[in-house]
Amino acid sequence: MQNDWPTTPAEAIALQERLRTAVRTETDPGFAPRTIAGLDVGYAEGDDRLAAAVVVLDARTLETVDSAVVLGRSDFPYETGLFAFREMPSLLAALDRLTTRPDLLVCDGQGLAHPRRFGLACHIGVETDLPSIGVAKTPIGPFSPPGEHRGAATDLLLDGEVVGRALRTRDGVKPVFVSPGHRVDLDRSCAEVLRLCAGYRLPETTRRADALGRTALRGEAADQRR
Repeated sequence: MQNDWPTTPAEAIALQERLRTAVRTETDPGFAPRTIAGLDVGYAEGDDRLAAAVVVLDARTLETVDSAVVLGRSDFPYETGLFAFREMPSLLAALDRLTTRPDLLVCDGQGLAHPRRFGLACHIGVETDLPSIGVAKTPIGPFSPPGEHRGAATDLLLDGEVVGRALRTRDGVKPVFVSPGHRVDLDRSCAEVLRLCAGYRLPETTRRADALGRTALRGEAADQRR
């Protein structure tokens, strides 16, 4: 990560504008991930403590093969479109602690579905040069609901441009919002997300990273009370 990491919204926007030209939205030829990492940041209630968690799964069996969590605090202001700057330092530190280098990153957040086409999944993908996908729980703008069956999808549009899809991962359950991050196209992004949704709305990568982060925050809180 850059030594001159932004500390103000203006600096952060300038960095997004500079780096977004590095995003590639084509899938690499022969891409066949063997390991897939879920990245998630959880926040403590009532203060600015956070837990950045990364869990690596075997792409075929969905068994956990590696994990890391970093506890920290964010001092970057909460600004729409700049949420990555609160989370990326800790997520990159967690990635550095892994003993397995994942073939694909699945981020709890946006990729191209972002005002500057440079959400968290794009940024961390460019920073690590790893294929990455954004899977968000909420859309960035209006969308048409997809059909009720698993696999149904509708396009997400920003300024008339397709930037992602609302994807139904379970019959009758509200969709998730998938957008490419880096080195993966939209069709492949949706296919990978569906493969990771083993009976739940959210990808198994996100579910396990979320659980790891929550556990770490609870443990830290318990230690502080002793």
